[in-house]
Amino acid sequence: MKLFGLVSPATAGLFFLNLWHGKKYLAEKFSQFSEHYSPKVAGELNGQMVKLVKFKGPFVWHHHDNEDELFYVVKGNFDMEFRDRTVTINEGEFIIVPRGVEHRPNAKEEVHVVLFEPGTTLNTGNVKNEMTKEKLEKI
Repeated sequence: MKLFGLVSPATAGLFFLNLWHGKKYLAEKFSQFSEHYSPKVAGELNGQMVKLVKFKGPFVWHHHDNEDELFYVVKGNFDMEFRDRTVTINEGEFIIVPRGVEHRPNAKEEVHVVLFEPGTTLNTGNVKNEMTKEKLEKI
């Protein structure tokens, strides 16, 4: 199976291509930080950002009024909690959370996730608290 017709799940965890800046190796990029729920910008394209983030434990319940979010699991697994159900996302799988849908990622163990979302997306959506990251580091 091919993810977006470009990279198979078996090789997606190894690297992704950014034609202007060369290859970005995900394992190497993930090794550069240890904080949980603190996204890092690994690339940008057409107003979208490719963000790397590590999850462990529950995040804050939130929604995004104007943005959809794609969560692709590189290593580990996590539960995407919705008010009416929980969906487990395993390594090599992704989930798209539509705008306006309240959700909360929750990982029992550390998980490495790639986010694809508009550059305007605030990690805590409609909630501002100590977990909100308004300025993201580029790696």
